Amino acid sequence: MKIFSHYKKKYGAKFFLAVFFVMCETICDLILPAILSQIIDVGIAGKNMEYVLLKGGLMLFITALGAIAASARNVISSTVSQKFGTELRLDLYKKIQTLSLENIEHFDKASLVTRLTNDVTQIQTLVNGLMRIFIKGPFLCVGSLIMAIQLNAKLASILAVVIPIVGMLIFMNMKMGFPLFIKVQQVLDQLNGVMREYLSGVRVVKAFNRFDYEVEKFNKVNQELQLKSVKAMRIISVFGPGIMLTVNFGIVIVLWFGGKYVHLGEMQAGHIIAFINYMTQILFSLLLISMVFNMFVRAKASTERVNEVFSQVNTMKWDHYPRESTAIKGRVDFQNVYFSYGKIAEEAVLKNVTMTCLPGERIGIIGSTGSGKSSLIQLIPRFYDVTSGSVKVNGEDVKDVNPKWIREKMGIVPQQSILFTGTVLDNIKWGRENATAEEIETAARIAQAHDFIIALPEGYQTKVGQGGVNFSGGQKQRIAIARAIVRKPEILILDDATSAVDVLTEEKIKEALKQYAEKLTCLIVAQRIVSVMDLDRIIVLDQGEIVGVGKHSELMESSEVYREIFYSQIGKEM
Repeated sequence: MKIFSHYKKKYGAKFFLAVFFVMCETICDLILPAILSQIIDVGIAGKNMEYVLLKGGLMLFITALGAIAASARNVISSTVSQKFGTELRLDLYKKIQTLSLENIEHFDKASLVTRLTNDVTQIQTLVNGLMRIFIKGPFLCVGSLIMAIQLNAKLASILAVVIPIVGMLIFMNMKMGFPLFIKVQQVLDQLNGVMREYLSGVRVVKAFNRFDYEVEKFNKVNQELQLKSVKAMRIISVFGPGIMLTVNFGIVIVLWFGGKYVHLGEMQAGHIIAFINYMTQILFSLLLISMVFNMFVRAKASTERVNEVFSQVNTMKWDHYPRESTAIKGRVDFQNVYFSYGKIAEEAVLKNVTMTCLPGERIGIIGSTGSGKSSLIQLIPRFYDVTSGSVKVNGEDVKDVNPKWIREKMGIVPQQSILFTGTVLDNIKWGRENATAEEIETAARIAQAHDFIIALPEGYQTKVGQGGVNFSGGQKQRIAIARAIVRKPEILILDDATSAVDVLTEEKIKEALKQYAEKLTCLIVAQRIVSVMDLDRIIVLDQGEIVGVGKHSELMESSEVYREIFYSQIGKEM
């Protein structure tokens, strides 16, 4: 398992310490039947009570040593497996954080959640089992075989038949169980996906009274999970009793032949009891091995799923983290940009886009739905890479530099305003952690958020519900704008960021931004034409191409697309 190699150095020593205690415990378990045999054949047969007490005391001492070793093993294995699971989960989360949007889109969001939780837990359980029972199983099995052969080689020949049958059952268990558990994990992804979709759209479900439909959809996936799990567990559950039955048959045969040997005087009764104890230990060890292989089958399926994430190679490469240059800060250049999500030129959402945005400019981007407005501005912070052409920030091609450098210079308000769990203050400070109270208040005033925030019962310390559920759409947008402004960016991008705000408040925000944005580049994507009419320059997009550039008055004369948008919206509003 490739993902374990990274953790060998860190946890290898403790792993082998746990193995040492397992060996100590196993040795104690192996010695006990031999001492019991001596008590029966020497002490009880010879009516020597002193011998019985002496050997009995020795058995108690060895049992105590075994218990101490088992306790130490359990403490170490639990500590190591928990730390390993925690670190693996964190590393997986970090890996997801570093992936580009293109990489992340290879996975369903519900699947990533399952991999971070259930799949990591399955691997963690296996690691715990490896240190606790998997190592003990083979040691106990081999040790019991050796002790049994020493007692009676003829009876031990029975094990030559029993053990290969058990080995075959374990192999069949793995062969048949692994593909089934892969399917179980996939259906679990679907179940999480249905639940996530319902929770994110719960208001729509309630509004349209679609409870029955959602329950039926969930029940369908839930039933499928049940069927796949039952099928997998049915296969797994057959082999445990099969192994037990095989070994018990071996014990019956030992008793049959052992009784004959005792009757003929070729073997002592104590040896028979010791041999049966060793057979029982072999049964126990084989069941342990079978149990761990069951864990292994599940963990192998989970490991492959986790490895799929770790094996993702970030599609975004860069050469350097540039030093501050003498280039104009906040300048953005698009040069013959083509872009498609599928990397197919025929499906390009942006075609031959060339434009320059300079500091101090407030630039509006407008166009019909699907014209490529959001796709255009997502290329600036390098959420995606261009298919051809180039996008430059401060004179640097964004494909050549670390995305972190680019994004440090930007304040972005996406179409869907996201608020995080915490307080209003925490959410605004997301823009800049070390922002002062004065800077936060200034940003909130520019975003026209200060007044409604201080009117809240706890002001800036008001708790934000999950996803900002306790705020209106307009309030969330204004907090998000404040978060972007407090960052003090060189480039401010508002992607339809005032769509839920009333026209009067929007005008106040634009007026405040006009004064604030004197030295920065401000890009405003909008659906409403009134949001961009008074800006310094307006870019008109249609089917991914720039079909108009200029001020409102210029575009009313030169751009048919702009005129259509204007007349349709203004006429509708009148």
